[in-house]
Amino acid sequence: MGQHSPGPPGPQASRQPSSRQAALRGGVLGAGSESEEVGKSGPGSPPVGLLPCLDSACSCPGSLPVVPAPGGCKEGTGSAFTCPARVAQSDHGCAMRTALVYHEDMTAAQLLWEDPECEIERPERLTAALERLRQWGLEQRCLQLAAREASEAELGLVHSPEYVSLLRGTQTLSTRELQALSGQYDAVYFHPSTFHCARLAVGAALQLVDAVLTGAVHNGLALVRPPGHHSQRAAANGFCVFNNVAIAAKYAKQRHGLHRILIVDWDVHHGQGIQYIFEDDPSVLYFSWHRYEHGHFWPYLRESDADAVGQGQGRGFTVNLPWNQFDPELVLISAGFDSAIGDPEGQMRATPECFSHLTQLLQVLAGGRVCAVLEGGYHLESLSQSVCMVVKALLGDPALPLSGPMEPHHSALESIQSVRAAQTPHWKSLRQQGSTPILNPSTYSLERRASPVSPGGPKFKAAEAQASAALSSLLDQLHLNPTLPVRTAVALTALDAALVLPADVLRQEGSAPQEETRAWARLHEALAQDKALTALGKVLHLLNGILDGQVSSGIAATPEPAAAPTLDVVIRRSLSHGARRLLCVAVGQLDRPADLADDGRNLWLNIRGKEAAAPSMFQVSVPLPGTTGGFVSCVLALVLPLAYGFQPDLVLVALGPAHGLQAPQAALLASLLRGPAGGRVLVLLEQGSTSQLAGILARVLQGEAPPGLGPFSMASPEDTQALIYLRGQLEAEWKMLQVAGEAGGHGPG
Repeated sequence: MGQHSPGPPGPQASRQPSSRQAALRGGVLGAGSESEEVGKSGPGSPPVGLLPCLDSACSCPGSLPVVPAPGGCKEGTGSAFTCPARVAQSDHGCAMRTALVYHEDMTAAQLLWEDPECEIERPERLTAALERLRQWGLEQRCLQLAAREASEAELGLVHSPEYVSLLRGTQTLSTRELQALSGQYDAVYFHPSTFHCARLAVGAALQLVDAVLTGAVHNGLALVRPPGHHSQRAAANGFCVFNNVAIAAKYAKQRHGLHRILIVDWDVHHGQGIQYIFEDDPSVLYFSWHRYEHGHFWPYLRESDADAVGQGQGRGFTVNLPWNQFDPELVLISAGFDSAIGDPEGQMRATPECFSHLTQLLQVLAGGRVCAVLEGGYHLESLSQSVCMVVKALLGDPALPLSGPMEPHHSALESIQSVRAAQTPHWKSLRQQGSTPILNPSTYSLERRASPVSPGGPKFKAAEAQASAALSSLLDQLHLNPTLPVRTAVALTALDAALVLPADVLRQEGSAPQEETRAWARLHEALAQDKALTALGKVLHLLNGILDGQVSSGIAATPEPAAAPTLDVVIRRSLSHGARRLLCVAVGQLDRPADLADDGRNLWLNIRGKEAAAPSMFQVSVPLPGTTGGFVSCVLALVLPLAYGFQPDLVLVALGPAHGLQAPQAALLASLLRGPAGGRVLVLLEQGSTSQLAGILARVLQGEAPPGLGPFSMASPEDTQALIYLRGQLEAEWKMLQVAGEAGGHGPG
């Protein structure tokens, strides 16, 4: 099943070999007229689902997705609607960062006959997820937008007029006729409400794109069904009717003038529909990781493999499993959760917190403009918890630390290496890292492939028990690791008037008890000076708050002569008062404390070391790369794999004398290091650091996206060799380094 058909439109020609309700209830606007211009409800009118903002006090671009104004007509506007840039305010006056787009009508479509293959795509997928969002208090923290219907002109950005007409006609078909039509496609069912639901699903994605690209919110999730990533120009496929994310990408290009869009598809099934639509388009980078099983997993397509890299000008812009050079202006996520534990379709074991980490990693791209759109996911509890994890990440909440052994599976390494080999001709950053050998496919045995699990059987019951235990464990973790009321605190000895902090960042005024501060200061003569002692008291007070669970993360400043002694005290205080594993990333002229035990409880990573060296697996030094490409490679291929492999309780980022980092580089480093330690990050700055740097770091520790690094420049050969050398020295102990590419035992230079 699932063969790509380039034939004429219509259900028969697009056939994949086997395996309107009334007006919008509670919607923002009714469906727009089917005009020829995308996003317009008629000549000269605002876009469908958009109204001109009439609030003179609002600084929005002018036309934004509207939501019902609380309490009806807003005084001074004469309208019962108000701009989301004004509605999106918390009780404390802080702008909401995340939109949640939904409409209850998307639960209307359901299976009207028996079909074991299709029965898992059911309305409860949305209601369960929404209920869990409410239980966790996440819906209330989002800007809630009611989805609108997409116009037929918007559907036509991707789909043929004949296909749209065919779907429009399903509204009046009998059950028997719907079943007959459904049978002409692979794993699809139609309902009289399907056309309406599917238009709402597309419209939700477009509304989210509008809200993000006009600045009403930073990011968001469209909670939709039916899903969309399998749908093609003239064919429904795999529960998907219209290709929600593909239309959103086309819309973002046409309506908002974007030139580079990244689509990340983490559904367990390959989104072949998106791939076909953009395979010759270099403005859209489609990155999919999915279960393939050498063609033995649905949709059973040869083009789902790593060597499918696109066609024509789009070669290298289809990645089936490098972003640095692409620099997207928008990230769209085809957010499927059928790889989550317990899911009957994926039969995988990804726990819900994995998806918060994936989301956080993507939020460092495109200035944090991330739009997630629901795709698959059929185990209701697993789906709902995974959706909550994504929304928490979008809101800026720290991700729960990952549990279990951090060691990549052989098949994962095989896939990554295959992708690298296929993509190397198209990306300079991969060519620079040298060739990557492909693991012998014969090492993979089809007999080891998981076979379908029959509901009710012993294997199914065992899988359900395993899923229930894992999901229950996650709820326990959430209870033990609640979202703290103070996410970030700043402890500076002299608050510069130029320092601009988010409203919910705490400006810490207190200090540790004088007796405690003086006791620690006795370890170093440099700490006896008044300025150093005062700064140390503030650092210890902040550190105690993090270790005691009162604050998630923080920033503190120290006088330059006391930078190294203060870092030494912080390390010792952390290890003696609750931190089991401490990661210290020291940037600049900071030496590892000479008598610090090399006992596995602390991992010392020095950036801007004199040379690439690894005296032990817990002591690593690397020169500071001199280019943006080199810095990104250092962070992604060395720092982050080590951090995730070490699984620290606390991360210290010390920017010491002559650290050499630009503010965007420091922000990227701090942002990415939030993940491995569940958001527990303490940044130590020199007192002479700029207020701009402290402000940027405070924002990223709050969960905002770091600023862009500027124009991309390739890593130097010396920096590349240093990374290769270190991976060769360390990957035997730190297995996560194996995912970064080929390692070699050759010294730098």
